[in-house]
Amino acid sequence: MSDEYILVTGAGGFIGSHLIEYLLNRKEKVVGTYHNATTDLGYNSDKCKLIPCDVINREQVEDILKQYRPKIIFHLAAQSYPTVSWEKPNYTIEANMCGTINIFESVKKFDLNSHVLVACSSAEYGFVTKEEVPVKETHDLLPLHPYGVSKVGQDLLAYQYYKNYGIDTTRIRIFNTTGPRKVNDVCSDFSKRIALAEKGSIKKIKVGNLETKRAFMDVRDLINALFLATQKGESGEAYNICGTKAYKIQEILDKLLNLTDIKPEIYQDPALIRPTDEPVIMGDITKFVEATGWKQTITLEKTLQDMLDFWREELNK
Repeated sequence: MSDEYILVTGAGGFIGSHLIEYLLNRKEKVVGTYHNATTDLGYNSDKCKLIPCDVINREQVEDILKQYRPKIIFHLAAQSYPTVSWEKPNYTIEANMCGTINIFESVKKFDLNSHVLVACSSAEYGFVTKEEVPVKETHDLLPLHPYGVSKVGQDLLAYQYYKNYGIDTTRIRIFNTTGPRKVNDVCSDFSKRIALAEKGSIKKIKVGNLETKRAFMDVRDLINALFLATQKGESGEAYNICGTKAYKIQEILDKLLNLTDIKPEIYQDPALIRPTDEPVIMGDITKFVEATGWKQTITLEKTLQDMLDFWREELNK
């Protein structure tokens, strides 16, 4: 096949499903891979080729890259939960680092002219003090869990393959991202609980620490940034992508409660309080904005409204 396709690994994930929709809207030819999908594959299954593939399996990866010879590879496939990484550190390292090696080795083996974007993480930075926020790309990489370590590994592998073999690649360190279809973050949890309360399924909204601050970014803004990175980012570079304003978790809860007519009881659940919790998580995006001109366009209010509507629809199915 000619170099017409764009490959998205991790197409069965939250970011991957939105990215495929974005690319299809651009009339791109898209092929996606999935393994243990966390998002309903039905969103895109009738519009593009979706192939089961565990990136740990070198032969599977080679077969797909040999057949489709993609012009761009968005490498999103990963074991992406820090909590799971404590339980399964070996699998996390293998999926994230060995999977990344398999992508680059296949590009090298078949002499592909692919741009490889590797989805990295703010978890690479580890604990950051208030004085170091917003954190820059030059900050030390000192992760606090196996997931963060695996993302540092992906990040540095991408740089190594660029430096040693000239493979065109960019590394994107993604900060807090949310939006419709997201599960297991505070915005999603609050939205789902309010939707449940509206149906009368629960009477109380459980919360954790409401004083920490997070710079949330809508997944649709992130997707735009990822594509821009492949067009305007400098090969071999690492870039932060983050929301431009940090909100207290209390503010997020208040904004969601303003979108409903119910008045549920709010109570703090000790089980939701983390032993260590960074007071602020926010990245410096100056480098990326200067390189690409990217702007955050979707307000937090819009994001939360869409997330609440998503859970209302899901719970009514």
